[in-house]
Amino acid sequence: MHYKLPVSKYTSIKQLLYSYIIKSISIDTYRIEDRCIKDEKITLHKGRDDKRVFYTSSVSLRLSKSQNRKAMELASAIASDLSGICEGVFSIQIVPPGWINFELTHSTLATWLQSLVIGSSGRAGEQGSRGAEETIDAQSPITNSLFAVEYAHARCCSLVLLAHREGLIKLREPVPNTSPAFWDVIFPNPLPWLNCDGILQLNHPDERRLIGELIQVVDNIECPDVSGSVKWEKVALNLSQAFEKFWSNCRIWGEVKITSPELAQARLGLLMATQSVLKFVLEENLGVFAPLEL
Repeated sequence: MHYKLPVSKYTSIKQLLYSYIIKSISIDTYRIEDRCIKDEKITLHKGRDDKRVFYTSSVSLRLSKSQNRKAMELASAIASDLSGICEGVFSIQIVPPGWINFELTHSTLATWLQSLVIGSSGRAGEQGSRGAEETIDAQSPITNSLFAVEYAHARCCSLVLLAHREGLIKLREPVPNTSPAFWDVIFPNPLPWLNCDGILQLNHPDERRLIGELIQVVDNIECPDVSGSVKWEKVALNLSQAFEKFWSNCRIWGEVKITSPELAQARLGLLMATQSVLKFVLEENLGVFAPLEL
């Protein structure tokens, strides 16, 4: 089962979790007056475990003094409210002295990856948020690191188009002659992110590292509390390097295509998600062209 995520374009897992927490602690029984809540400055840290996607919140520790309640008691109450709000999206765990851990479920991660491929609205081929009157300076100087990012983007595009020509996936014709913001995948739709047991197929360390980088980049794009301080060239380079490592160690063609076609298709989906995010960062945050080929 796939869960619909309540966003319009790029889905920030962090922003989604923020909205759940704000909804929970805004319930009348809390009567929250704390400034960190009014300003929505709730501390959320993404965990560094590549085997799972989780965030840790200190909201109960922040509120315990103003509410005159023990942090663990507050954490338990907040977690109880949240379990009903985000059931099936996050699993929740309370950790002393009052931390709340939120782990993204496999089904939600699959939905999130699918939204990066086709756009959460389901309309592929959309362009970025730049208006028609805005242009990208194709003559601006390109650093070595930016070239590496452009190369990774073009590589993603060429591999997706190769898979289409070979019938591993089917894109809606005509295939675009410029790199799309999202892909219009006819088959398979949705992509087979999960196995028959509902577990994410992408469990190789380099697959999970790339997924973690994608989540971090989209969090940076969507969350206003950090967007002003992000070093986008470094962010883009980190993502492109994670892609290169994934591509070196996670095969799509050859034996994998023959014996595990659904795994090959899921890996292609990860390629398409990576291309979509790379294109956005290149054109929207760095103001350089995201090439279909080099």
